[in-house]
Amino acid sequence: VHIVESGGGLVQAGDSLRLSCEDSSRTMGWYVLGWFRQVAGKEREFVAAMSRFGDTYYIDAVKDRFTISRDNAKHGIYLQIDNVKPEDAAVYYCATTVSWTGLGPMEASAVDYWGTGILVTVSS
Repeated sequence: VHIVESGGGLVQAGDSLRLSCEDSSRTMGWYVLGWFRQVAGKEREFVAAMSRFGDTYYIDAVKDRFTISRDNAKHGIYLQIDNVKPEDAAVYYCATTVSWTGLGPMEASAVDYWGTGILVTVSS
């Protein structure tokens, strides 16, 4: 897996942004794909996941503003964040796994591949 990430940066509260991870080795599209985020000094937190067939799961804190999507042909995973809030500031990591029930969060311990991280900074 060779993940190319884009999106993120400095945004204002209320703006929208789209994070992207695409696998140039064209492998990732066969996996369950998801997003985690991490704030300095805290554990990495699961945000959302999507199966290859479109089943999704979000944590309650983001389900009204975040939208996960994927393009299996591009072996990509995307995260649309609308109405960005200061508490969304974090490093966001895309993740792949073959071990996800679809009934709850993706476990960080079950992740097979991680992206290198996309920094999102929010100004209020």
